[in-house]
Amino acid sequence: MDALELADYREAVARLYLSPVGLDDFRAARDELFARHPQSPIPVAERAGFPGLRYFPGVPELVVEVPLRARSGRLGIDTGGPDGLVSYERVGVLDTPWGPLSLWWIAAYGGGLFLPVRDATCGRTTYGGGRYLTDTVKGTHGRGLQVLSPDRVRLDFNYLYNPSCAYDSRWACPLAPRDNWLDVELPAGELTYH
Repeated sequence: MDALELADYREAVARLYLSPVGLDDFRAARDELFARHPQSPIPVAERAGFPGLRYFPGVPELVVEVPLRARSGRLGIDTGGPDGLVSYERVGVLDTPWGPLSLWWIAAYGGGLFLPVRDATCGRTTYGGGRYLTDTVKGTHGRGLQVLSPDRVRLDFNYLYNPSCAYDSRWACPLAPRDNWLDVELPAGELTYH
């Protein structure tokens, strides 16, 4: 069943994100998951020869602890797919060295933190619509964003990753809202798929 395969995939993602492995081993395990799992976002026809994802080298300077400023707000993102308009509530604003980013809470059953980012690499070396640092609905806990206290988080931009729609048009994804566009390059994380 597709539902059970998807649940298994999300569990595998969560286990990987919560595992104690370092960045290189994490990336190798993620490549393996993308190459082998039936719910991989990689098109089925491309999995047999899947060479792995492409990444920037790890950059220690793109790991920062930042304050979270309280700021309310609501946002609706039309995914263009069966989910339609997805509602988000702003948790607050992260004051990063590269500019402010809004941290969102998915306002649906179960909820989850969501941090999409679009930087100056998007459309050139990375996916044009932006990348995600965390989407806890999908199981990406604790690597890109780690909650340290109610008003402080650790961000590791080496874990920026493409949304599923970057690999295959059968997926519909919420993209980074204007609040989360940075004018600078973040040369970290995942590069374009093709």
